Formats: sequence, C-alpha cells, structure tokens
Amino acid sequence: MPGSSVMGFVSAIEPLRVANRFQPGSYRWTILSLDGGPVTASNGMSLNADGAFAQAQAAQTVFVVAASNPLEHYQPTLEQWLQTTWRRGAILGAIDTGAFVLAEAGLLGADPVTLHWEALAPFRERYPQLRVTEELFQIGQRCVTCAGGTSGIDMMLALITASHGRELATRVSEQFVLGRIRSQSDHQRMEIAARYGLHNRKTIQVVRLMRQHIEDPLPVDDLARLIAVTRRQLERLFRAHLRDTPARFYAQLRLERARELLRETDMGVLAVAVACGFTSASHFSRAYQGRFGCSPKQDRLS
Repeated sequence: MPGSSVMGFVSAIEPLRVANRFQPGSYRWTILSLDGGPVTASNGMSLNADGAFAQAQAAQTVFVVAASNPLEHYQPTLEQWLQTTWRRGAILGAIDTGAFVLAEAGLLGADPVTLHWEALAPFRERYPQLRVTEELFQIGQRCVTCAGGTSGIDMMLALITASHGRELATRVSEQFVLGRIRSQSDHQRMEIAARYGLHNRKTIQVVRLMRQHIEDPLPVDDLARLIAVTRRQLERLFRAHLRDTPARFYAQLRLERARELLRETDMGVLAVAVACGFTSASHFSRAYQGRFGCSPKQDRLS
C-alpha cells in the first residue's frame, strides 16, 4: 500500500531471500501494488511492483504491507479480490498496519491478530470485536500478522522453522547478525523496567496497572491498595523512581494514548476523551493543551 514502511517490507522479504540461498527454490514471491505501478514508501523511496493485485489469481499466501493511514487507499476492488483470494483457500497476512485492510474486508475472525503498537488503540476502537495482542507476530490457521519493523524477520523465521526446520531458520538468523530468534510472545515495546529505567517491583506493577486502565482510570488509593502499599508509600515510590506524582504520571499516559487516537483514527474529540478516561471535553482539551502545547483539534489538523 502507498506510504508503507520500507523496513517492514524488507524485513519480510529478506529472510526468504536468504533461505533460498541455503535451500534453493524454497520460496517465490511477487510484489503487487494497487495499480501495478511503483509505490512511494513512507520515507519517499519508490518501490517497484511486478503487477497489480487483480492480476494475481493463484496466490497461496498474500501479505498486505501498510503503515500510516492504512485505509486511505482502501478500494472496493481490493476488498473483493482479498475476499475471493480467501475463498480460494489462500493464507492472508498483514505487516505493520496491514491488519486494518484485512479487518475492513471482514477477513479477520477468531484468531488473535497483532499490529504496530502505535496503531493498537485505534484498531481496537474501530474493530472492538477482534482479539488483538501486543505480541511481535501471530500465526493462525489462515491468518498471519506482525507488528512491522524488524518483527517481519521474526515472523518469517517462525514460518521458515515450521516449513523447513529450525536449522535453516537459525542459519538465516545468523546472516542478519541476530543474537537470538525472538518468539512471538516477545513484547513490541521495551518492557516497563527498561522503558522507564525502573528496578523497583512495586513501581513496575503500578505502571503496568495504569497502562491497563486507560479508559477506566483507577483512583490513586485503589492503585496503592492493589499493590499492597499505602498512598503515601506509593507517592514516595514515584518521587524516588520517576520523579513525578502518580496522578501526573497517569495523566501523561492517558494523554499520550489520546494523541495516538487523534492521529491514527477519525474518532471525534469527545470520543477520544472518553476512550482515555476524561469525563469532560473541556477538561480533556485543557490537559491536552498543557501537555502538547496545542488543542486536540489543532493537533489533528497539523
């Protein structure tokens, strides 16, 4: 899709190329675009296609590669082709935000799916009926998804392992100078301890609770009770380890989520406010202005 990430695209293709080097003929692929012409990637590079999607009638596996604004170029003809390809028994996959395209075509069902962490919140809002995880990749019976970036390498290594064995996957991995083959359960983002430089177990627990309760924020007293400390102890932990107060840190997490939703979805400002635990649009706007230096509406238009 136009605007796709080169990193996500190349990370999926290169493991197959290297697998063919060690075991010739293992994989063949065709690069398709909406009209058969070159596609401009998110970094401005032009990626050549072998043809248009409609020309591929016998695909066994199809990966949709997308990035920001994944539905901007969505077409009824693409939807029909994907649905026909699905009915013919093909496996469908998505890289980065390609899951939006498959979901919009009604082709994601019971299997869990994943996509880039930055798009998780808007995806959940748009498709609340789907099971979404924050793992690097998901491999189901008919659906394969990954978070984009370098997770395409991990996904393809898992598929290579399933088809040709771990020895080949290990040889491919070593060509990319990877220290280890990551499993699908590895997290997309840094773990809380690494992300915030935390070593205190109680502080890590409470930050995890905050991230799990964005739409329904927990009072500070409840957070303290859930990790078996007093409110005063919790406040001391935040001063010592995060140089902040629990309430202010929690508000920043919710505002960051709000910014993701504003930039990645067409949700109204009030809907975003509610999804991030703000009961008043005016309170949300003031808090947003204070955090980012502009109103929610201005940020969406920038």
